[in-house]
Amino acid sequence: MTTTRPSRFELDPPGSVSLRSAFFALWAIDLVAATLFFLVPYANELNPVTVLLYDLFGLPGVALAAVGYAGIVVTIGHYLSEPLDRLFVAAVVALYVVFVINNVILLVFRVAPITLVTM
Repeated sequence: MTTTRPSRFELDPPGSVSLRSAFFALWAIDLVAATLFFLVPYANELNPVTVLLYDLFGLPGVALAAVGYAGIVVTIGHYLSEPLDRLFVAAVVALYVVFVINNVILLVFRVAPITLVTM
């Protein structure tokens, strides 16, 4: 007879499929933008972890950093209880909206929106 020991942590993803889809869509856009930062001469990646992994592994290091960030967000979202998990993922989605808007505008127009605010 085998016995299973109950886990201390139960993984349960946030119930909102649209929230999770928004996170992964924005994450993918941010991944592409971060990769482009290393390919264009007028933009720089500011995240030191991403830069370190780029220095070590090249462009695959950028993807590795992005996968690591997504893994951390997904893991935290699984461990938090309802409704904190939804609030956490919603906050991350809001941050990614800001990152993606900034990064896309920087790549397309060569000017970061944050510099426009400080002018």
